[in-house]
Amino acid sequence: MMGKHYDQEYKDYVSKLIVEENRVMREVAYELDIPYGTLRRWVKDYRNRLGEGDSKEKYITPSEHEKTLKQKEKEIAKLKEENEILKKAMHIFTQDPK
Repeated sequence: MMGKHYDQEYKDYVSKLIVEENRVMREVAYELDIPYGTLRRWVKDYRNRLGEGDSKEKYITPSEHEKTLKQKEKEIAKLKEENEILKKAMHIFTQDPK
């Protein structure tokens, strides 16, 4: 029995999830029911076409992904807090003096 055949557009779409959106390759492989080795080959080919080559630092481990996610969440919380402060300041400065 032969495996499934996917068109290049689909392979590129899935590879882009990993390369550009930093999705974890194993999770994507599981979610889409694509063998990990097959997906790894697609991503390697995609990177080669983008001129990135097969650089190891591009593969993000689940723990690195989690660390990055936590950093982004902290950054978002800080920005939200700063935004609230600016809103309050804007309100104070736009009131008519009495």
